[in-house]
Formats: sequence, C-alpha cells, structure tokens
Amino acid sequence: MPAASLRALLGQAIDYAGMFPPCALALEPALRNQASYVRSPQTWMLNGFVLPVEKFDMARQFLSDFDPHHPLRVAALGPKTTKVDAFLDGLGKAETAIRSFSKSDVGRVSVSHFEMFLPDDMDSASLKEASAIVGELPVFWEAPPERAEQTIALIAGHNSNEDPPTFGYKLRTGGVTADAFPTSAQIARALVAAATHQLPIKFTAGLHHPIRQFRDEVKTKMHGFLNVLGAAVLAAEHQWDADQAVMMLEDEDPRSFSFTDDFFAWRDWKIDTERLQYRRKFVRSFGSCSFDEPRDDLCALGLL
Repeated sequence: MPAASLRALLGQAIDYAGMFPPCALALEPALRNQASYVRSPQTWMLNGFVLPVEKFDMARQFLSDFDPHHPLRVAALGPKTTKVDAFLDGLGKAETAIRSFSKSDVGRVSVSHFEMFLPDDMDSASLKEASAIVGELPVFWEAPPERAEQTIALIAGHNSNEDPPTFGYKLRTGGVTADAFPTSAQIARALVAAATHQLPIKFTAGLHHPIRQFRDEVKTKMHGFLNVLGAAVLAAEHQWDADQAVMMLEDEDPRSFSFTDDFFAWRDWKIDTERLQYRRKFVRSFGSCSFDEPRDDLCALGLL
C-alpha cells in the first residue's frame, strides 16, 4: 500500500493524454487504454481523459467499454485561437458540445473540467464574457510560461468577483523538443504566483517521470512530476520565493523526497498529509500521454 502522503500528492493527479505527442495514439486505442486504466489498482492516480471537443461525436461510438462503476471522466480541450473574437466563438461552440456530450450517456460519461488557450489580447472584460458562457464548469486557461504571472493575476482578479471561483491556470511544462521545456525559474515563478493568489494550477506535457532527469529523446532535462507537484504544495504551505522553488525543481536526487503516512518531505521541508490534501485543492493535475511510464518509474523508486 502506498504511503498516505504519496496518495495525497498523486490522488487523481494524472490526466491521460494518449492522443497527444509523443504517443499520439488514435482515439479508439487511447480510449481502450483509459478503460483499462480505470480498472487498474492505480486508478486512484487517474484523473480525466484529455479529449478535444471536436472528437466528442467520434468518441460516442467507443463508450461501451465504460460503465457507471468505471466511468469515462473527460478533461475537455477547446480549440486554440489567437484573437478574442475567435476565442469567444470557439468557446461558445465548445460549451454546446460539452453540454451535449455530458447528456449523451449519463452515468457512463462526465466532463470533469475544460481547458483552453487564452489569446494574447485577452482582458478582464473578455474573461467575464467567457465566464458567462461556461457557467460553473471548472476551467483552466493556458498561456505561455513567459506570460504566466500576468495571466495568473488576470485570472485571479476575475475569480475575486466570482462565487464560487471556477477559473485556474494551465502551465505547459514540456514537449517533444528541448525548446518546448520552460526553465525551472519560469515554472517557479508560476507556482509562487498561483500560491500567492490561491489560484488552482495544473500542468501539461513533459512530466513523464517522477524526478528531474536528462532524457536523450528530447536532448534536455525533463522536469519531474514529484518535483513540480511537490514544489507547488510546499511553496504554498511555506510561502517560498521563486529561488527556493527552483532549488526543489532542479533536484535530481530521489533520496531528497520522502513519503510516510504522516507527511511528505523534500530535504528538511515537510507538509503533513492533511495539509497536503488541502493544498491539492489548488494543485490539481498534470497531463501525460502515458499512464504507464509514471507508474513504472514510481515502482522502480520503491514508492508503488
């Protein structure tokens, strides 16, 4: 049985994105994988299945592998647009598709949250229009790492006028080439900004492995999901600055990380399991094209 603090840090933490690079599976095999994962002993780590809204109609024909005890939870992905007008139009169509898809097989299918890229010219008025379109559906808005702090401030300003707040920020943490990976400093600034504003944050791409390490397939160091999630909760709990967060993000020694039933620790910094569960309300999940690699690596570390 995994330590309680590991279950707290990684509970429903992985959004399976098997249709996206580098795996890039077709819809049917990716959904077959998801149907297998929801029945696996590690299903407690699994969150949504990342599904573009334009694939909803196609997905309906593959829903028989799911049932009310093993439902398909979808992380809906909207289109990428570059201007506000196109963004609002695409958002409206996405919301209609989500509403229809959620009603297509009640009990077997649900949409856990929505993700969409924000155009550069987004402002508070446009965000308010977006809120009116999506209603109470939890949303994570993506913007590039170099715009993370200003985007987090924009979203947090909107949330302060909403009850309950439903918007969070999505940070891209990698890709299939070295230039797609943000620096540790960029990630650290986003983590600290989100913690300061108590803004929900999630991550996507590049977090296949628990601990930061050089990977030949991308010719650079990939960020570790224990580094990133751990730094996010510890930064919030202990009011770290970005420099302290960078130290944890760049730690490549698995021995620096420890999990017990009572607490999670990185070096001398600790957070007890109950507080960790609270912090996870704001540190949501990460998208990964593989659900196997994270589990295999955790097993190799003796954590699973």
